[in-house]
Order: sequence, then structure tokens, then C-alpha cells
Amino acid sequence: MPPEASAATDVAGAGKSAPRRRGVPEGLWLKCDGCGASLYRKEVQQQLNVCPKCSHHFYVSALERISQVLDEGTFEPMNEHLRPTDPLEFKDRRPYAERLVGEQKRTGLSDAAVTGTGMIRARRVAFAVTDSAFIMGSMGSVVGERLTRLVEHATEQNIALIIISASGGGARMHEGILSLMQMAKVSAALARYHEAGGLFISVLTNPTMGGVAASFASLGDLIFAEPKAMIGFAGPRTIKATIGIELPEGFQSSEFLLEHGYIDRIVPRRNLKTEIASAIDYCGK
Repeated sequence: MPPEASAATDVAGAGKSAPRRRGVPEGLWLKCDGCGASLYRKEVQQQLNVCPKCSHHFYVSALERISQVLDEGTFEPMNEHLRPTDPLEFKDRRPYAERLVGEQKRTGLSDAAVTGTGMIRARRVAFAVTDSAFIMGSMGSVVGERLTRLVEHATEQNIALIIISASGGGARMHEGILSLMQMAKVSAALARYHEAGGLFISVLTNPTMGGVAASFASLGDLIFAEPKAMIGFAGPRTIKATIGIELPEGFQSSEFLLEHGYIDRIVPRRNLKTEIASAIDYCGK
């Protein structure tokens, strides 16, 4: 057999019998939205989901926030029995009732806010966190009711109140005026808490927008924010179209808002637990 034929046969045979090359398992690497670097996912998770190269703060879920900020094993959830309904029988691309079921299965949450009590460096606090993964963290009736009840509990127990906001939406349109009412309800509860001498620390993360930013998230006695978080009411394109002028670069970032006195401090995620504990001690709570 000619050498050329033999070689061709070998190549063909190799092509049929050679095992498939193993690829890199999916999910081991991720791309940083801040610097574009390819990052080993486990290393990012060890840094509390912060890029080790540029300190970009990735999204974390409500349950991850709880484990990062509260002392291990101390969280006691409240008002989990409150579940959203569909009072308006709202429909857009899909019925709201169907959307709720889908979001609950996808996120493992019953709604966009998780509330309860726990310890931060052995200091008892009332604690809440909103999650943008659940209909953009928008404030429906259940979110407002859970937050209101938590504020009232903090008032009764005379303990510090911590709310970490991660809401890209405001009032949840699927619930109409019932949703809009939550802004006033939570704000009124916070006013009573303030009159009773409570300490409310509001932590703004990316994103904190809409009715959440326009209500309870802006009412903290102390307002912390994560680096480069997007914070504001309406989006920049909407504002620009409304007022008809060029907007300052980065005007809805944590850094811009710190410079103009809207927030009190920018706190990297790794320092948040210590900063909150120090603030509680400083304020005598």
C-alpha cells in the first residue's frame, strides 16, 4: 500500500476512533463587567463576589447578603407567610399570577424582600434586603407590608434597623395604586421609628432606583453605598429627555452622590459588616 494511502487511512481511522476532547467545564470562569477580565469564579466568590482585579461588585442574592452581613446562624425570618396575590388580574406579556409563580421558582424567594432579625458582630438588629432578581426588586404590597412590620418590630424592641436595597424597580406596576401606597406606608413607619429614637442604616447597592430610592432607601439616619452603585429615581435617558440638557458624567453613581452629600459613606462589601457594627456602637444602639 502506498505510504500516502496508509497515512490517509490512519488519519481517517484516527478521526473515527479518537475520543472527544474534554472542554473546560461550564461555569468555572466569568467575565468582569468592570474591567473585562476573565476571572476564576471560585476566587470571586471567596472575595464576596468582588472582582480581585478592579473591585467591581457583582450581583449577590438576598440570601447571600444575609450570610455576608449577619453572624452565622443568627437570622430569624419574619412574615414569610405573607404572599403576593393578583388583585387587578393584571396581564402584560404574561399574566401577573403566572409571572409570580415563575419568579418564585426561579429565585427561591416568595417576593422581592426578605426580612427578619439577626446579629451583626453580636449586636441584635432588624434586617431586610431586597433582591433585584425578583421582578427587579420592585415594591409590591407584600414587600411594603414586610418592611413596615419589620420597622414596627424594630420600634417595639428598640433595636437598630438595617435595610440593604437592591431594587432596579420602584412601585410594582402589576399592582397599581396598591403598590404606590407602599412608599408612603413604609415611610410613615420609619417616621414613627425615628421619633422613638431608632437608628436606621440604609445600604444602597447596584441598582437602587425608582420608588425604592424615592422612599425608604433615602431615609436612613446613615446612608452607606457600595462602590459604583447606580442610584437614582428615573434612568438617565428619561431624565435627559425630560429636562433637555446634558447630564454630568456618572451623576447617578455612588461616588457622584457622595461628593454632593446624598450619601454618607462608600463602603466596600468586605468592610460592610464592620462598618455597620461600628456605627451601631457609635450611636449607642
